[in-house]
Amino acid sequence: MVIHVQWLICSIAQLPLMGSSSLAPAKPSTIKEGVLLLHIDSSPMLRNGETGDWIGTFEGHKGAVWSCCLDTNALRAASGSADFSAKIWDALTGDELHSFAHKHIVRACAFSEDTYFLLTGGVEKVLRVYDMNRPDAAPREVAKTPGSVRAVTWLHSDQTILSSCTDSGGVRLWDVRTGDIVRTLETKSPVTSAEVSQDGRYITTCDGFSVKFWDANHFGLVKSYNMPCTVESASLEPKYGLKFVAGGEDMWIRVFNFHTGEELGLDKVTYPDKGFFPLVLVIHQNSGTLYHLHDQRQGL
Repeated sequence: MVIHVQWLICSIAQLPLMGSSSLAPAKPSTIKEGVLLLHIDSSPMLRNGETGDWIGTFEGHKGAVWSCCLDTNALRAASGSADFSAKIWDALTGDELHSFAHKHIVRACAFSEDTYFLLTGGVEKVLRVYDMNRPDAAPREVAKTPGSVRAVTWLHSDQTILSSCTDSGGVRLWDVRTGDIVRTLETKSPVTSAEVSQDGRYITTCDGFSVKFWDANHFGLVKSYNMPCTVESASLEPKYGLKFVAGGEDMWIRVFNFHTGEELGLDKVTYPDKGFFPLVLVIHQNSGTLYHLHDQRQGL
């Protein structure tokens, strides 16, 4: 089952270069575009976004990694794990910078747009915000959620937090200052992923067989498309917003026209001698963009 898929564009002047046990800085011209985090078992991996080539592995977790992300400048990475911790990594060297202990599995993490804060959520049903300038300080607990947290992200210049739960429908929008729920985007089934588009116009959500797009400012439902299977994750193309990619229980990744919902292509990437590979990287050659997905097998 595909549990997460994300379409990325990442143009960076200096990116890590493939190494052995560490991640070494690259020359500015070495990698043109794209950095990607993947996770296998307890070790998040960094790969070249253009080629899919392995760059390095972040070693330190003792449990399956459920979530990982890069900050806006791609200088730091974060990961949430079944070992009851969220970790911060130096994306250029691979060094562990800090580990935030939790009381249960960390299912989701997200850097704020300004990179000053890390948001986490998981089985504890608590949203926590950690100050990256004071990593040893106690986190701010924004809210107690109705259920185990499945997805988190930031909105409105880090003034609003989006979260979804594994056992109830809807996406809840929290005011960061007050910790109150200001709105709920209603869905029939639990929302398995929530993403804010790069231009800030849309919120993309998945629930059951449906991919929905919401106005990120007025919160009205803009588009809703039925998928061929139960869908776990979807992502809007960040460069032009003309297409979106979705993946789910049938292990296919499909590309759709954003305006019409027409299916434009599909792919199921295999790994030599191993059949279907639980973590795959697919590059969309036409636009220079890429998307990635991962599978829930082996606890991922």
